[in-house]
Amino acid sequence: MKLDYRDEAPRKIQRFDTKDLQDQLSEQDVAQVVEIFKTPLNGHYNWDYRIQDDRIKKLYQLGKKLNWDADVDIDWQRPIKIDWLPEINNMAGYEPYESLSDTRKAEFWRHGQAWTLSQFLHGEQGALLVASQLASCAPTLNAKLYAASQTFDEARHVESFNRFIRDRCKMMYPVNRHLKGILDRILTDSRWDMKFIGMQVVIEGLALSAFNTMRPFCSDMVLKDLLYLVIRDEARHVTFGINYLEEFVQTLSQEEKEDRAQFAYEACVVSRDRLIATDVYEHFGWDVEETRQRVLEGEVYGQFRSALFSRVIPNLKRIGLLTDAIRPKFAELGMLEYEDWPDDGDIDWLEMERPLDAAEEVA
Repeated sequence: MKLDYRDEAPRKIQRFDTKDLQDQLSEQDVAQVVEIFKTPLNGHYNWDYRIQDDRIKKLYQLGKKLNWDADVDIDWQRPIKIDWLPEINNMAGYEPYESLSDTRKAEFWRHGQAWTLSQFLHGEQGALLVASQLASCAPTLNAKLYAASQTFDEARHVESFNRFIRDRCKMMYPVNRHLKGILDRILTDSRWDMKFIGMQVVIEGLALSAFNTMRPFCSDMVLKDLLYLVIRDEARHVTFGINYLEEFVQTLSQEEKEDRAQFAYEACVVSRDRLIATDVYEHFGWDVEETRQRVLEGEVYGQFRSALFSRVIPNLKRIGLLTDAIRPKFAELGMLEYEDWPDDGDIDWLEMERPLDAAEEVA
């Protein structure tokens, strides 16, 4: 195995539709592209093995019970379909898009799907790394056990999105710089609770909102099944974070709370642009900023923004990070309208415990 060390993430599109290339390369020829990050992670042993009969324990039990296998629970043989949604994405009537031939329009949507799912994949790898850190640095035994089960969930998500991209999209885009910046900051912070705030509240909340927004528009039944299964996992992850942080944040000094509230705010600001496919617009030679503004005004982005912040803002309020000092900044972004919406801290156990049945859900 060869390792190709890079100072930063590669920026080229990877393609998987050239059989000749696959035939010519042996495993010894393939270099694993890696980027090193360093973190002053503070780990915790826990020598008290008594497990409290609480919500975290029940979420851990559900994580064991509701495991799924992408090889078994998804029928990968169904036809590949790419959604054409120019009206929803605000591309209808947009000159650079309308001037494309039908063939190039199809290529545009194929690139768009590949870019979006690539960001999901990269985000899931980040979640995998953070969850593995939490198993070491979370101070309580229940949290360590749950973080270990979440690590396996995230590995399954990485496996599944990677397979979909390689087998069905045939191309993979590099990680979005906004997403990479958030992941770098979470992974390299030594404080375990900052990892919970960044991953369980913001990143997982973003992922859950994005998956729920995207799924109703999917015509590819494989992707629809995949998103259904991943959504079930992500809902547990967000609930875990809210329940675990709720009591801990109250033990912090006001200065410590404000530091964490500022971090959550900055993560939300960066997240606004995470699912705008600027790399695709650049690939097609369009004016990136003009197209970005066009998409910002579209229906899908409006739905995504509403879904994201209607989930994250109530959760921040519940755990005590919607402080008086940070509220004006969220108000400036038009996000405070969601503060009294339902949060993810109260667990609907009947829904959480419902057996997996992707086929019924899709039907």
